[in-house]
Amino acid sequence: MSTLFSHFFTKINQISPLEHDFTEVLDSIALKPKILYFYGKMPENVLKNGKKIRPKTVAIVGSRHNTKYGEEVAYKMAYELAKQGIIIVSGLAYGIDSIAHRGCLDAGGITVAVLGTPIDQIYPRNHTKLAAEIIEKNGAIIGEYAPSNQQDVVLAPGEYITDQGRRQRDQKLTFLYRNRLISGLADIVVVVEAAERSGSLNTATHALEQGRDVFAVPGNITSPYSRGCNKLISQGAFPYTCPDDILRILSPEDFIRRQKQLNKVKLIGDNDVETAILQALGSGLRCNDEIMGATHLPPEVFNQSIAILEIQNRIRSLTGGGWALN
Repeated sequence: MSTLFSHFFTKINQISPLEHDFTEVLDSIALKPKILYFYGKMPENVLKNGKKIRPKTVAIVGSRHNTKYGEEVAYKMAYELAKQGIIIVSGLAYGIDSIAHRGCLDAGGITVAVLGTPIDQIYPRNHTKLAAEIIEKNGAIIGEYAPSNQQDVVLAPGEYITDQGRRQRDQKLTFLYRNRLISGLADIVVVVEAAERSGSLNTATHALEQGRDVFAVPGNITSPYSRGCNKLISQGAFPYTCPDDILRILSPEDFIRRQKQLNKVKLIGDNDVETAILQALGSGLRCNDEIMGATHLPPEVFNQSIAILEIQNRIRSLTGGGWALN
């Protein structure tokens, strides 16, 4: 581990899942972890309607060999969800995982990375700086595999004792077992890019078994990195097209309230005349005579304001005449 960031990894915390509000959901999954190790700070419950509740959490996973398309989608998704106070969970891996962590951090959000290696072996090592930033910005690096120098510990899935009495791991298995923790911590799992045989699809399988909603990003049918996602959608996963797809399911009351607020903003112009026209359109009026009749605007003022609103892309002209909100 780089000495430059070693001070972020000096304290290893150890808990059972039931000892923290954020991790207690793992006590209900199949093959629940007995012990969790972590650096940093677990996300705390948030106050809503006078009650403290677990923060909404989304897992974003995908191919280590992402395309530019996958990078753009994963980053924007994590960024926009984090702006809404949603915790982002992923696996710190190359590709989509690290992009999701980065998008969340850039938005000022909190992200949690789940390791498939001993807690003191950040993997991949090239992401030690990213892991340190996650901790520095109030997130956590967690896993169920004890520090490598501890031998007399409860074995986690994928670990065994050698003939020499040493604790050892099957690393291919530990990363697959890790995926059940990523999905288990999340309310929703989103697969951004995945080949037909992919660890990300393994995470989606765990999510479905755990009763989590699964989204997949539709992709080019000729791209090998979209075949897994397109297959998930054909099997019933929700197609992801924008953050609202997730927010609508994750927190429907907040989504409806936010949409109403946005709609109000859409009906406010740069002056009273523009506002009057926008509100007339918002009430369902479409043709010029109806709008002028409702707003009592003279034709010259109406025509000038309509032209400005169209230039600003606030409204659009309809085939056959009339106007509608954009």
